[in-house]
Amino acid sequence: MLIFRSVSEIQTWLSIQKNDSRSIGFVPTMGALHSGHISLIAQSNLESEITVCSIFVNPTQFNDASDLEKYPRTLQADSFLLSKARCAVLFYPSVAEIYPTDLPEVILDLDGLDQVMEGEHRPGHFKGVVQVVHRLLDIVQPHRLYMGQKDFQQFTIIGHMIKKLNMSTQLVVCATSREPHGLAMSSRNVRLSSVGRMQAALIYTTLMHAVESRHREQPEALSTSCFEVLNQDPFKAEYVQIVHIESLKSVTSWKEPGQKAICAAVWLEGVRLIDNILIP
Repeated sequence: MLIFRSVSEIQTWLSIQKNDSRSIGFVPTMGALHSGHISLIAQSNLESEITVCSIFVNPTQFNDASDLEKYPRTLQADSFLLSKARCAVLFYPSVAEIYPTDLPEVILDLDGLDQVMEGEHRPGHFKGVVQVVHRLLDIVQPHRLYMGQKDFQQFTIIGHMIKKLNMSTQLVVCATSREPHGLAMSSRNVRLSSVGRMQAALIYTTLMHAVESRHREQPEALSTSCFEVLNQDPFKAEYVQIVHIESLKSVTSWKEPGQKAICAAVWLEGVRLIDNILIP
């Protein structure tokens, strides 16, 4: 596996590969890799001739300085996992490489996608996400971008960005990887105790129960009942919402057309956990 630290080096190498008509798959991460990330690498390897993975803990998407400071950084272990997964390239840039002083700001109307759920509780978060993903796509210029379904609102916004800016990259969304008891895999899970990990399974079971109960309760009542379940000690719920997958607007009736999803954010042991399930 090749490791690049500078923008100029990775762009020079990738230009040679593209001149040879080799397809590029890209998996952007913030490190602390787990099986979910590796499943994205595997999918890219199936569909692309070269897989590039970036590790960059993006400061502009953290609205809580302590969360940025606590975010796990495990480069040695991450490099081993990527090499074992047959990732061709690791891009591990510095903040100065990603955000040079002359970098133009990405100006994009997100049509309110950043104002609900995560956006409501993490102001400025998605502005930072759009900024960094746009920058990484501009550097790598991949044919395909691989993201996980767990970050539902994030991939919805990135898909919106790609469409609005007429970018040539294809967004590929892969199913959420889960621990054996159902907890969505996340780099933040390492901060949970073993007891906390078992308790956190309640998030998935609650959302699954909601999907199974949708014929008996209207969306708003179902969201409220799930919130109440996930807002009892030792949990602290931020939101549980049933939304349309494209607009992220709340669903008020099951008769409304289009696919829907139930999304949640919950605190446990000082760790913020998110999850979602698509509703048939």
